[in-house]
Amino acid sequence: MLGFAAWSGTGKTTLLEAVLPCLKARGWRVAVIKHAHHAFDVDTPGKDSYRLREAGATPMVVASGKRFALMMETPGQDDPDLEQLIDQVMLSRPTLILVEGFKQAPIPKIELQRGELPHFGPRDGRRSGGLMAHRDPWVRAVICDSPRDKRAALAELPARIDWLDLDDLDAIVAWIDAWARRFRVESDTD
Repeated sequence: MLGFAAWSGTGKTTLLEAVLPCLKARGWRVAVIKHAHHAFDVDTPGKDSYRLREAGATPMVVASGKRFALMMETPGQDDPDLEQLIDQVMLSRPTLILVEGFKQAPIPKIELQRGELPHFGPRDGRRSGGLMAHRDPWVRAVICDSPRDKRAALAELPARIDWLDLDDLDAIVAWIDAWARRFRVESDTD
């Protein structure tokens, strides 16, 4: 499992959209779990599945020969339960799960940054809303645009963190592939 974390509007979905077919071509069965910061509905008001869910079915599954959708009401829940979502996704036996969002989750993740990279704050040396990599031990790599222009900021990254160029899709896919294979081997030997 590998998370993609960034501030809203940074381009996580666009990056995943480009990465997914490349990983599939390398033999990965990839599942994606996406965090949404707002209420959403994948069902159409008036349709049978919508009506049954509104009547109290939980969960509600609608299925055809081409796909199925599971809809679950989660009243009183501030944030989605990532562990519960992982359990649902694992039923399809993916070889890799990519998680979009869930910045605070204790899972290995890639941080995506666009624009000017933040620098240390003047008072206490902590980042002010900037790179998560400095305070999140789960960040494994930072992907950013124009890394040559950001050499100084990237040099501040802890040695355990790789950096990748947002414009080099092949390198990003190769990094994810190598990371996932390394993790898979480590898991198989445990």
